[in-house]
Amino acid sequence: MTSGFSLKDQLFNQKKTRYLAGLFAAADPGFDPARFEADVMAELPDLELKQRISLIADVLSRHLPEDLEAAAPVLKRALPPPLDPNLRDDDFGDFIFAPLGEFVVLRGLDTAPELSLQLLSEITQRFSMEWAIRPFLTRWTDQTLAEMQRWASSDNYHLRRLVSEGTRPRLPWGQAVPLDLAQPLPLLDQLHADSTRYVTRSVANHLNDISKKDPDLVLDQLRLWQQAGRQDPKELVWMTAHALRGLVKAGHAGAMQMLGYDPDAPVTAKLSVADTPVHIGGALQFDCALDGPADAPVLVDYRLHFQRPGGKTSAKVFKLKQTTLKAGRARLSKRHPLKAGASTFTLVTGTHHLEVLVNGVVRASLSFELLDQAD
Repeated sequence: MTSGFSLKDQLFNQKKTRYLAGLFAAADPGFDPARFEADVMAELPDLELKQRISLIADVLSRHLPEDLEAAAPVLKRALPPPLDPNLRDDDFGDFIFAPLGEFVVLRGLDTAPELSLQLLSEITQRFSMEWAIRPFLTRWTDQTLAEMQRWASSDNYHLRRLVSEGTRPRLPWGQAVPLDLAQPLPLLDQLHADSTRYVTRSVANHLNDISKKDPDLVLDQLRLWQQAGRQDPKELVWMTAHALRGLVKAGHAGAMQMLGYDPDAPVTAKLSVADTPVHIGGALQFDCALDGPADAPVLVDYRLHFQRPGGKTSAKVFKLKQTTLKAGRARLSKRHPLKAGASTFTLVTGTHHLEVLVNGVVRASLSFELLDQAD
């Protein structure tokens, strides 16, 4: 039987461990790469992804000098050349360097914040330290923010991005940080005019996080940036849409207006399901006819209310179309797959509801029965 794709095995495996061991052996003649590899591989196969990061960091701490000041020169010499600083966009780098950040947290969080932050600034140019920086924001808030203020002016865009990404309130996989939502805004204000999409995407994602709790704070900040005119207008349009995507899904009127869509536009919609019955494993095919003012811009989403076990329901919003009502009308169609056996969301038979939202407002709805998978 063919096994499925494993992210943890792709990112952390024997080959990657051997590569990391080789870097440290080249940096320190006393480092035993075979022993390091054996110590890691004795436990690694049974662990999940984040546990593997912690394991490698822990094993590394046994193979390097106990004092961070003594270990720091070895770590620096072991680092490969930085990621290309001339690119306008990039990924995190190589995940095998994530344990280096965890090692710095283990050794330096309580006693050596200045050296630790300096090391993280070096490592992040090989792999993003957005998770490792967060314990320092918690333990040494003022000192870390002051360092981030300097990083925000760095020539290296990986350091600039770390300022935004490391302070995000809802960073995936990242621990919470004790910052008021508005506290990082002066840093984001500096970064929003960045010429690198890798940085501006992080800034927009940061605002999207904030919007979950304080939409008005985000809208006010975007208005200030529009007035400042420091960012390329096209890039700021992209950033604004990316920052407001959560509010758009929620139908927030202020977000719609900022993006140029009128929630009060007199648009009507007619909705129909093309094929019935609808089965798990098949697809929901529906058509939507819109009528309204000529050339009116419309952002059209659809929301499915799924049956859940125990009679409950859950709703999900999906993108449909951004368009204008040419001659006052638009005709839209969508085929929404209803996969059987999905690992992330199990479909349940019963009455489901479909809504079409235009500029954040429900304009049409209908119900349909979802039946078991057809033979």
